[in-house]
Amino acid sequence: MTSRGNRDALREDALRAPEAAAGYEAARVRFELGRAVRERREALGMTQTGLARPAGLQQPSIARFEAGGTMPTLPMLERLAAALGMRLRIKFEPRDRAAD
Repeated sequence: MTSRGNRDALREDALRAPEAAAGYEAARVRFELGRAVRERREALGMTQTGLARPAGLQQPSIARFEAGGTMPTLPMLERLAAALGMRLRIKFEPRDRAAD
């Protein structure tokens, strides 16, 4: 049986590979976008179906997106923002050098 410390060390070693780091970053972005949409939807008291209709999507698509399972296109993000009564704003930020 592998100890937790060994698993953590193996994970850290694997994430040092450029392709693994890129995959991890893409997953982080998907998760953060999904979480932001879910939090806004819930704050408005909307169901996933209630959000899907004005966004031109189906409820399973909203569920997958909120779970971080899909990388949305910019047009999809714009439709979601409009359906949530928001405006999409995209910006670049400096990287946290401590995380590099």
